[in-house]
Amino acid sequence: MRTTNLMENLEFHDGHPYAQPLYVDENGRVIRFMLKPGQMIAEHNAPSSPFYAVIIKGRGMFAGADGVEHEFGPRDILIFDKGENHTVRALDEPLIFAGFLHGVEGTRPDKIGGLLGDE
Repeated sequence: MRTTNLMENLEFHDGHPYAQPLYVDENGRVIRFMLKPGQMIAEHNAPSSPFYAVIIKGRGMFAGADGVEHEFGPRDILIFDKGENHTVRALDEPLIFAGFLHGVEGTRPDKIGGLLGDE
């Protein structure tokens, strides 16, 4: 079993949201997203995997394929279909969420690793 604490060693960037890979292997990825108030992740998609997001802290506006924003906060789970366009916008507080994706064929071996904090 591997573990990590989703609230330790947070890293926010001034100019843009930060997506920090916490775990990557050939079967999937776990990424922690950290946005300062007002920061936005522009429309994008995961072309080869559904994207599951679990909001850990803060509140944000999330839009799916229809482009309509909805507010979500801690303990909410969002499920975006494979290839579904989506956007994220932090409201007036820091927003932290974890994203989970299936493995992607051709994941570079140098990008495969353990959880942060593993020894």
